[in-house]
Amino acid sequence: MLEAFLSSAVAMAAPILLAALGELIVEQGGVVNIGIEGAMLCGAFFGLTATWLSGSLALGLAAAIGAAVALNALFALVVVNLAVNQVVAGTAIDMLALGLTGICYRRIFGVTGRALTITPMRPLALGPLARIPIVGPALFDQNALVYLAFALVPMVGALIWRTRFGLELRAAGERPEAADALGLGVYRLRWQALLMAGVLSGLAGAYLTLAYANTFVEGMSAGRGYVALSVVIVGRWRAWGVAAAALLFGAAMALQFGLQAFGTAVPYQLFLALPYALTIVMLAMVGGQAQAPSALGEPYARL
Repeated sequence: MLEAFLSSAVAMAAPILLAALGELIVEQGGVVNIGIEGAMLCGAFFGLTATWLSGSLALGLAAAIGAAVALNALFALVVVNLAVNQVVAGTAIDMLALGLTGICYRRIFGVTGRALTITPMRPLALGPLARIPIVGPALFDQNALVYLAFALVPMVGALIWRTRFGLELRAAGERPEAADALGLGVYRLRWQALLMAGVLSGLAGAYLTLAYANTFVEGMSAGRGYVALSVVIVGRWRAWGVAAAALLFGAAMALQFGLQAFGTAVPYQLFLALPYALTIVMLAMVGGQAQAPSALGEPYARL
């Protein structure tokens, strides 16, 4: 029972962590990408569609990344080059993705979906480690995207805090005018951050269809992008904090399914609301104490 819960918690945390790491990079550059939900949804749909049409998981992953990067590029054009309000633009991107995936889904597969299923990504057991009691299956018997998500945590942390690019990106997020005056290129840095986030959001979306559900349902990202936004805040804009917060929300989602399986008389809608209620509680407890980049969410126009 405990092994199953831990395995489910880690698996549920993976897509949130992938998306949140991308959002962490973006927010360090001063941009709030509300459109992360739409990028995940496009990654989920186009990743599954490419896999279903080609029979190749590799092509499916490439299509998911390409779709999410394209959507983030559109977002970057609007908010970086045109200095449009980031929240408004991100909400529009989410609506575009919801409509686009819905129309394409019905156009390609029909209203019923034509039994749209694929052969999912298989778990990769890491030898004897996977047989360790309790924690073995949770940590060492997952699919490749789960391993990648947690392997990226120290890499993203090092990118932001240990590299010249990270220093320049943080300067763009704190004092974009000063960064531009020094010739760092705020537009370039924010574009690069958004494109990197697009890759991670695409992988997060692909995880939902290629490794978790093995099919597509309209709106199946189900608010995970917004949870990823809150994970960055709860994690205090640090990679390891983001990982811990993602695991917390993954555990809440796993608990939600576990409680439903018990068949209690409590309406199942209350269990479905559990992860999102936890999001609100954690933001209320931690959000006001966290220190965001100074220019986060503020449009910047080069003079």
